[in-house]
Amino acid sequence: MQYVTLTPEEARRRLVLPEDRVSCSVAFIDCKLPGSHLKQNYSFIGPGVTQSASQVVNIPEAHGFNIGAAAMPKGVTNNQHLHFTSEVFLIHEGSWRFRWGANGEHETELSAPAILSIPTWIFRGFTNVSPQDTNGMVFTVLGGDNTGGIIWHPSILEAAREYGLYLSRDNMLIDVEAGDAVPAESELLQPLAPEYIAALRDYSVEEMKRRAVTGEQRQWSNQALLDTILPGHGAELAPVIGFGISQDRNSAPPIVNPHGFSVEWLRIQDQHNVGLHCCPDVQVLMVFKGTLQVTYNRQDEEVTIIAVEGSVISVPGGCWRRYRAIEGEMEATLTTRGDGRKALYWDRDIIEQAQTYDRCIDPDGYVAIASILPATARRAGEKIANAK
Repeated sequence: MQYVTLTPEEARRRLVLPEDRVSCSVAFIDCKLPGSHLKQNYSFIGPGVTQSASQVVNIPEAHGFNIGAAAMPKGVTNNQHLHFTSEVFLIHEGSWRFRWGANGEHETELSAPAILSIPTWIFRGFTNVSPQDTNGMVFTVLGGDNTGGIIWHPSILEAAREYGLYLSRDNMLIDVEAGDAVPAESELLQPLAPEYIAALRDYSVEEMKRRAVTGEQRQWSNQALLDTILPGHGAELAPVIGFGISQDRNSAPPIVNPHGFSVEWLRIQDQHNVGLHCCPDVQVLMVFKGTLQVTYNRQDEEVTIIAVEGSVISVPGGCWRRYRAIEGEMEATLTTRGDGRKALYWDRDIIEQAQTYDRCIDPDGYVAIASILPATARRAGEKIANAK
């Protein structure tokens, strides 16, 4: 594996603080419809499915997935549309009603912190139904580097015409009121025909609920990482989608269908750490609670950033890093590229400290009690835990 060393400038470039966000109010064709005109769309990593050429992307480089967000006041709706790749909602603030089906006939409500994965090729929409009159925010993870855009429900395309909004054949927004030319019908994206809509799979409410994990449903593991037994460490992981970095053999994600990425929760108590480690795959952390200190690289080359609540952190594959919660308990989501189990390599010092507490990595990459393993198994596990 080729290791990556981050400079201070690169570390800061890969950090999106709340003040770095740049919203777009004309990202989609429903941006002028009553009840939808107050949406703010963000693209933090990759363009996502935005239909506006004016959308600002904080980190444009390919990650294998896209990260964005929608901020919407109470009562505002994102209308019915479908995606071709995975769409995962990570609810940061507020309560949200999600609708799906050919005409939005099914619905469920979820409140922060919760994660919902909506299947591909079904229409979906959502509304901020928070009890308080404040903006809500939901982060999104979209599968692939190129999502292929979205398809809007025919009723939305028709309604948008009354406000001079159209979609070109390459799925980009045409705004006649903003000065764009009135397009010919042959230049427009055509609505999905009724027979194709009728053929889309229908998901029941119970099926969709199995694709959601609420805050109360998180299954935290305090044995998910080799270093958790060490004094001042003890981070916990709660899997949600796919197989991430957890080294707990008994930990199982509730959502297992392929997404192209995994999602898990990371929780660190105040002034506690995750020791120096490295993952070959690119990862993104979204801080939902508290403040996270990230220190990159090995000794003599260390670079530190501070990520407050609402920050997005892109960590390149092959980069050594350690984490610390510095202002109370910290919770973040951790999205890692790939569907399979992720490799995790530990600094030699962490491995040796863990051994003094009778912990090691077994030949399958999971945390084990060192004293019960034969020497052959300990040696095999050490090769897995300590990449050269």
